[in-house]
Amino acid sequence: MKIPPLRIGELIANVPIIQGGMGVGVSLSKLASAVANEGGIGIISGVQIGFREPDFESNCDEANVRGLIKEIRKARELSPEGILGVNLLVAINNYKDMVKAAVEEKIDLIISGAGLPTDLPALIKGSKTKIAPVVSSGKAAALMAKMWKKRFNYTPDLVIVEGPEAGGHLGFSMEQLQDEIKPDLTNIVKEVIEALNPFKLDNGESIPVIAAGGIFDGADIAKYIKLGAAGVQMSTRFVTTHECDAHPKFKEAYIQATEADIQLVKSPVGMPGRAIRNAFIEKVEAGNAAIKKCYDCLKPCDPRVSPYCISTALINSVLGNTDDGLIFVGSNAHRLDKIVSVKELIQALINETEVALG
Repeated sequence: MKIPPLRIGELIANVPIIQGGMGVGVSLSKLASAVANEGGIGIISGVQIGFREPDFESNCDEANVRGLIKEIRKARELSPEGILGVNLLVAINNYKDMVKAAVEEKIDLIISGAGLPTDLPALIKGSKTKIAPVVSSGKAAALMAKMWKKRFNYTPDLVIVEGPEAGGHLGFSMEQLQDEIKPDLTNIVKEVIEALNPFKLDNGESIPVIAAGGIFDGADIAKYIKLGAAGVQMSTRFVTTHECDAHPKFKEAYIQATEADIQLVKSPVGMPGRAIRNAFIEKVEAGNAAIKKCYDCLKPCDPRVSPYCISTALINSVLGNTDDGLIFVGSNAHRLDKIVSVKELIQALINETEVALG
């Protein structure tokens, strides 16, 4: 069976794969444009995206807006016909400014998690930009759809359902993730599809639901399509590509990681995360990662009590200083063993999916 396209209004991705946003600096214009050129949806992460700007240390918010604009423009030059999006965390302090900049650059899609994007429809009003909340339960999906409909008469263009096997910050408690019977993405996707059934798009069709978190190969993609998902979001697989914007040492850390190296960590923003155990995590556990510089980037973070600076840790790792940085990773990263091109990866995923679809 041929792999079905992902339809988001007038946008049609021939490959129903959204490349997940990975910050800081892991998924920028190079990776996003490569994915878009292969028929998927390429996503730029907006998290501290201005870290290479000369005034980043002294003027973080403006540097990030400037960095976002530059990366969107670069991606559009590299993929003039592809579908491009940005991932913007609700928790960032200049969220509205970042959304406004993305909309002005005519970005195709904005994905928002790490909080509920309650006001997002108002911020994209009058534009063609599509918007998608990231949820981890049917309850949260219904809440967002109901709130947007009531306040803005707007239905989510799609909904990303992120399960507990994802990398980065996770929308579950540490207790849930450590439980012997932890939440299962299959069940959550079913719950979200059911919870969104009462809400329809303007054309009367159902809201596209995208499964995310721990999806590794075509068999996984086919599984969720058969469940009723419109597509999947994948992040970890795209790190070990030539086009990924991270330093080669960052990619190598993925390839060298064993299953035992991947662990849950406590983030300064109050959410658990999944990362590769390294010298930095050991230093944090020993209480030796004191904050030297606060960027005031995330609302929940309090530098007076935080064990380390999440921005510094992520910037260090993406620039290749992996011994002194945090390396966020999905639960299946230990299965990776080589660097490939985005073209090779997507073609392999298409072939595997079509075989699995029967």
